[in-house]
Amino acid sequence: MLQVPFIRQNKELVLERLAVKNFKETNLVDEVIALDDKRKKLTLEYDETQAQVNSLSKEIGKLMGQGKKEEGEAMRNQVNELKGRLAPVNDALNATEKELLDTLVKLPNLPSPLVPEGKTPEDNVVVRQHGEIPALYAGAVPHWDLTKKYDLIDFELGNKITGSGFPVYKNKGARLQRAMIQYFLDYNINAGYTEFAPPYMVNEASAFGTGQLPDKEGQMYHATEDNFFLIPTAEVPLTNLYRDEILKDTDLPIRMTGYTPCFRREAGSYGKDVRGLNRLHQFDKVELVQLTHPDKSYEVLDEMVEHVESLLQSLQLPYRILRLCGGDMSFTSALTYDFEVYSAAQEKWLEVSSVSNFEGYQSNRCKIRFKEGNGKPQLVHTLNGSSLALPRIMACVLENNQHEDGINIPAVLQSYFGAGKIQ
Repeated sequence: MLQVPFIRQNKELVLERLAVKNFKETNLVDEVIALDDKRKKLTLEYDETQAQVNSLSKEIGKLMGQGKKEEGEAMRNQVNELKGRLAPVNDALNATEKELLDTLVKLPNLPSPLVPEGKTPEDNVVVRQHGEIPALYAGAVPHWDLTKKYDLIDFELGNKITGSGFPVYKNKGARLQRAMIQYFLDYNINAGYTEFAPPYMVNEASAFGTGQLPDKEGQMYHATEDNFFLIPTAEVPLTNLYRDEILKDTDLPIRMTGYTPCFRREAGSYGKDVRGLNRLHQFDKVELVQLTHPDKSYEVLDEMVEHVESLLQSLQLPYRILRLCGGDMSFTSALTYDFEVYSAAQEKWLEVSSVSNFEGYQSNRCKIRFKEGNGKPQLVHTLNGSSLALPRIMACVLENNQHEDGINIPAVLQSYFGAGKIQ
């Protein structure tokens, strides 16, 4: 979440940047400032009353020691009267602080000056495009037909067991899924990331810390009895590993990677855009998360984009990189790059990764800070990226590499998969 002092000192800038995100509830900025004024006033009233209580209490001790019992009792009555004022002031202060927090979390992160203006995905900017779009043979088919032909994924069986959006991977389909997970993890580890295997459910504090709550509550599966949330991405547990921590500047950057299943309720509508692996309620993903010094976070963002780009190049898939416009960004991001891979059989671009800088927005909610020497604690900057989300990568690997005699496996996956072709 945004920091109140920054909002107070930079109100016009905040309003200007919120406009880039097409955020309409700008009245919340004034509400935050007004509530902070009220909080300060109540805090001052409480502190001054408490100081009076402390001062008079010392005087009572002196008076009693001097045998001035009557004066001491009179002063004690005055102290009791002051103490009676403290409770309602404290209650009002607590209520104001809660209202301030509840209002503050309704404000999205401010977009970076690098974010282009725009309202829809059509306004996103193509940064660069790489690779040749393959020309498929005359009988080429989309991945949902390929998975049936080669017995790789059973969508109907997943629907029977759970519901739509929960496919069953089987035979060489399950092996290819596992091969990609292992390859992606090894690729990240070789680049200096530390692997974690985090829980697949998180508590409310963790979901709040990374911004899933309260903004995305309707998109998450909720185990209500325990108040746990199934994770929509490994970003949530990995970032929260350092919640409420004060790090040393020498600890930074912290590079983490992890594989998890991901669970999302908003898997979508109907039609060809959600068919097969295009949009699922449960899917596998390998994630990157970094905690960095604020002065270096945009340099780190560029490094993460290059890392994901090189991973896609190793799979020999045609891709493009988009810088998202203000209207297509997430609530919590300051700058996001999306990667899309071209699906030759479907003749469309499919998003396979997002790489984002959240600056101090998540770390302020998670209270992840660092100290330089004897200086005051500062917020780290958090970044994350998909490396990679598997369903659409698998769809494109299958579709783009299909031939009349089978499906060729990318060279970098063959040692993991155990074969060069699916037949």
